[in-house]
Amino acid sequence: MWVTGVNISRHRFPSRARAATIGDVKSPRAVRFAFQPLYSLHTGGVVAHEALARPAQGTVPELLTQARREGRLAEADLGLAIAAVRQDETSLPLHLNLSARTLTAPPAMFDDLLAELADAGRRTRDVVLELGPPFAPVPAERALAGMRGLTELGFRLALDGLGRGDLPLGLLVEAPVDVVKLDRTVLRGLPDDQGCAAVVEAMLHYTNRTGTRLVATGVETDAQLDAVRDLGIRIAQGNLLAPPTAEGPAPALLARPRTVRAPGPAQCVGDFLRPATTLPETATCDEVRAVLAAADAPSGVVGVDELNRPRWSVDRTRFLVAVTGPYGHALHAKRPAERLADTPHTIEARAGAMEFLELVTDADWGRTGDDVVVVDEVGRCLGVVLVTEVVRGVAEAKVEAAAALNPLTRLPGSDTVARDVARRITIGEPFVAAWLDVDAFKAVNDTAGFAAGDDLIRELGGALTELAGRLRRMRVSHVGGDDFLVVCDVDEIATVAAALLDRPWSADGMPVTVSLATLVCASDAIRSYQEVSRLLAPLKKRAKAVPGSSWVLSRPGSDRVEVLRGIGARGLQAAAG
Repeated sequence: MWVTGVNISRHRFPSRARAATIGDVKSPRAVRFAFQPLYSLHTGGVVAHEALARPAQGTVPELLTQARREGRLAEADLGLAIAAVRQDETSLPLHLNLSARTLTAPPAMFDDLLAELADAGRRTRDVVLELGPPFAPVPAERALAGMRGLTELGFRLALDGLGRGDLPLGLLVEAPVDVVKLDRTVLRGLPDDQGCAAVVEAMLHYTNRTGTRLVATGVETDAQLDAVRDLGIRIAQGNLLAPPTAEGPAPALLARPRTVRAPGPAQCVGDFLRPATTLPETATCDEVRAVLAAADAPSGVVGVDELNRPRWSVDRTRFLVAVTGPYGHALHAKRPAERLADTPHTIEARAGAMEFLELVTDADWGRTGDDVVVVDEVGRCLGVVLVTEVVRGVAEAKVEAAAALNPLTRLPGSDTVARDVARRITIGEPFVAAWLDVDAFKAVNDTAGFAAGDDLIRELGGALTELAGRLRRMRVSHVGGDDFLVVCDVDEIATVAAALLDRPWSADGMPVTVSLATLVCASDAIRSYQEVSRLLAPLKKRAKAVPGSSWVLSRPGSDRVEVLRGIGARGLQAAAG
């Protein structure tokens, strides 16, 4: 598909880039566009697509470099964006690429893009401007001022190429963006490179704290896709999922199968977000009917005010029954759609998926099939979620979680503690890792029987579950047999130790003791969960060497082992020191 665009062919370009200039449809020097979808890894649906310029010869960077030399970078950059809008034929949110240098362009230079969007029936809030490197040539204050100007026009913003470009961290912190896109070079080492995984985890922590969305780009292999899902990224883009295409729409649903994996972070409503079909709150019934009657019709329409806050919603089936029934068109066609609309049910994007299901279950309304409108903290429409998709997603997560639970204690396996340890290491947070087990557990089974041994394990699991309910930062894993792992804050470990060691344990009347080995990790004292595991192993042996229920403590890089509980603890502590 050859694209008409803003004609800048009167400027002289080097031989390879000359054919890449944007001309009219008859010009041989034209640029065509391919569109690549962004997929939700929860719902499998397309949440947006990105317009990618494909010059007949040369590359877009060559075109823009020459335009910059001639002082026409912003004109060429925006010309490409305008051409992409003209060629887009979907109603999905559209991602357009801009150079960070274009942020310094006068606001009036964006008028043609605004006019093109208006002609296409597009609103700026349906467009995400992806700002890419280089960032260094643009003073931070000018870049931020340019971004604020674009958000005032209604555009949403993304920072592109994170990990490949020169984006300053200070600009990342202050930029008013909705999306951050990780470059393919960051994902290249997944799943085996721990450095790559740590970078992704750090960015996930940042985006979770700031309310932005992280996108993994350049996903090329099944192993990368599984790693991205396991780390908790919710949106992905890459040739494995769907390559850029100019031959028609990409698959609407992600075809790559989900792999069964350990349960990840708790799901929130935003994980199931779909683009909303919106109309001004003043729209007529005819305007709504035209949208709902289209070939790719949505399940509903949301009426929004000038600040993009939802004011009403209509369900496709109920609305069409009303306007197509006897005398329906005559009664309603030119009247405000609001007369046939319902008050929208709304929920914040950061709400938990279970909170969403409680909203649906508790509400006394016959509209459980309606879309629920997702809003930000000030009530602006971000999209919609479908009840069926949230139910399916929660069910899948519950099935995966259940598969990973120990059948005796209903506690998760070691992955839960491993993820929390990795998270704490990533953000530089001090913590305590502990290993608890039963002394001479084989003798318990041999003497009291396997059933009594199982009861003892269940009792220990119950005590740890109760503790984790009281200590909100504590995480517990049942590794297997009589072994349990705990990670908690430094000021929580004394409570944990007292709850486990002050309690008399027994199996069918047979007294039992337990051993607790703890490793206190400062913010920069440990590098990985594997290192924690390696350092805890000898500590566990030291704890089991102490008669009675025991507690020993050490620190990475230290040979000193403190024996805090156990018979004869002082003597062993002196020997250890």
